[in-house]
Amino acid sequence: MEPTTGTVIFAKNEHEPWPTASLAKMMVMLIVAEKLQNGSLKLTDPITTSRKAAEMGGSQVYLKQGETFPLADMMKAIVVHSANDATVAVAEYIAGSTEAFVQMMNRKAQQLGMKDTHYYSVHGLPPDPGQKADVSSAYDEALLARQLVRYPIILKWSAIRSAPFRNGTFTLQNTNHLVFTYGGCDGLKTGFYHQAGFNVVATAHRAGMRLIAVVLGSPLKRENFQQAAVMMSEGFANYEMRRVAAKGAAVSKEVAIRNGEIASLKPVFAEDASVFVKRDDAAKAIAISYELPPEVNAPVVAGQKVGTAEISLDGKPISAVALVAPKAVPVQKSMLSRLWEHL
Repeated sequence: MEPTTGTVIFAKNEHEPWPTASLAKMMVMLIVAEKLQNGSLKLTDPITTSRKAAEMGGSQVYLKQGETFPLADMMKAIVVHSANDATVAVAEYIAGSTEAFVQMMNRKAQQLGMKDTHYYSVHGLPPDPGQKADVSSAYDEALLARQLVRYPIILKWSAIRSAPFRNGTFTLQNTNHLVFTYGGCDGLKTGFYHQAGFNVVATAHRAGMRLIAVVLGSPLKRENFQQAAVMMSEGFANYEMRRVAAKGAAVSKEVAIRNGEIASLKPVFAEDASVFVKRDDAAKAIAISYELPPEVNAPVVAGQKVGTAEISLDGKPISAVALVAPKAVPVQKSMLSRLWEHL
């Protein structure tokens, strides 16, 4: 998948439900990233380990009951080392209990359109007798990854190869081998237990383009990483992001400013506008159309959205980019005010 447009360039059994194993922690990562962005969480928040968190098995950083670490350290343990104990501690801090946090995970999955996904745990460990396994699909995991790569803090953590923990007495080792072996790879997450096989959600950025690869259920860890690497390499070799307008570029049309100090302005692109195409497919027709109001009222704030650029490929709409005001436009002063200034 190319995450900017959501284009899938290769898929096989992409909607088959499959045990997530520790890929379940990707949803924990997204919820934390969103809360950091809206300010309801801070990296310095102290996270105290409960008895339940301290008793977690599997991959862990051996937290002790009552032990406290800042959220930033706990998240490194989760993203880099896939620590189950840290995951439970963070989930309890945010939602009060892991059960309440699982409800948050499922609500977010619904919002993202992850129709093949249901969470029963925050960590993805094998289910106990009578419990159900967390399930998802390759397509749903790509949808989730598409959201995660929008947060630089997540990619900063998932690109870490190793890091000290607990004052250097423990070392976090990245479980994603592609971070070490595949150029441009900076994430995202692995998962494994016997019934699930080896799972990986990988992402890499090369030459201005990012790709996401998901491989679920490999019998061998080596094959898991190899298949993800092959898919990304094929994508980078055969596709490109073709830029059609640069961030800050002005459009040809003007928008009138009502009661403004200037009569009109030309909106500019809020971000780069690009089209995801095959490298040898130069014949495809790329077109841009503009949705702009005839006028806007002053005052206008710099960066204020005033319209949209719709990008189409061979007549098919593929993306939209906001058009914004390049500068502020204050309200036009009255004749009396202007005369007063000259006195």
